[in-house]
This record gives sequence, C-alpha cells and structure tokens, in this order.
Amino acid sequence: MARKTNWQNLSDSDLLEQLDEAKEELFKLRFQIVTGRLDNNARLKQAKKEVARAMTELRMREIQAAEVLQTQEATNA
Repeated sequence: MARKTNWQNLSDSDLLEQLDEAKEELFKLRFQIVTGRLDNNARLKQAKKEVARAMTELRMREIQAAEVLQTQEATNA
C-alpha cells in the first residue's frame, strides 16, 4: 500500500476501505516486528501515518456534517 492517496477525493465507503486496509497492514507489520522478520522498519511509520490520515479525514467529514446539520436546525428554528 505504498501509494499516494488523495484522501479528500475518496468516497466515504472507499475511505473506510482504505482505513481497514491500512490497519490490517499495520497489524501485519507489528506482528513481523515481534517475530523479527521485518526488514523495512520505515514502513511501519508510513503505515501509522496512513491510518492517521484516513482517520483524520473521516473526523473532518464528521465535523463538517455536524456543522451543516447545526446550521440547518438554526435556520429552521
């Protein structure tokens, strides 16, 4: 999964899929560290960042949706 992803252009379902893949890869990398089979330690850091980026984008979308809902409720009141 060493590809550059534009997180903002992904749909919610694609973003969740990317997050699941990144978490799965992170789990596998951590397991490789424990067993002593990981050759590229830098990949662990990259995987952590991918998980964080996906989670950040999901949280930003959640906040935006809440703000839109709040403004709609304010205009209807």
